[in-house]
Amino acid sequence: MQYQAESNARTNARALRRDMTDSERRLWSGLRSEQLGVKFRRQHPLGSYVADFACLAPRLIVELDGSQHLQQPGYDARRDAFFRAQGFEVMRFASNAPFVQLEGILQAIAHRLGELGGPPSLPSPRGGRRQTSEEQSP
Repeated sequence: MQYQAESNARTNARALRRDMTDSERRLWSGLRSEQLGVKFRRQHPLGSYVADFACLAPRLIVELDGSQHLQQPGYDARRDAFFRAQGFEVMRFASNAPFVQLEGILQAIAHRLGELGGPPSLPSPRGGRRQTSEEQSP
């Protein structure tokens, strides 16, 4: 397993954390502090790559794709293949999505975390706690 980050990826990750885009900041506001019931890391180095947001348990990577991703589909495919080889699922969203549908993105991530074996009852993105299916039944 090449899970260990390479030196240049760690250096890159530090710079990316310092210079996050507005889109990344907006999504981070909904992922930080275990708001979805699990810990996410921002700009997390894995091998020679840096994932925008990574949850190590369960293994999920969330990527925000700006216009540069249209010009590098091969690179993104290799990155995704590497992440998947390390046991991660990858979710991708357009970089403008956190501004137009933040709640929908957070709900999609929470749903995927539940499918991957995340907490049995994930908190809702706005706080509070979602009911489990057993609690919803009469």
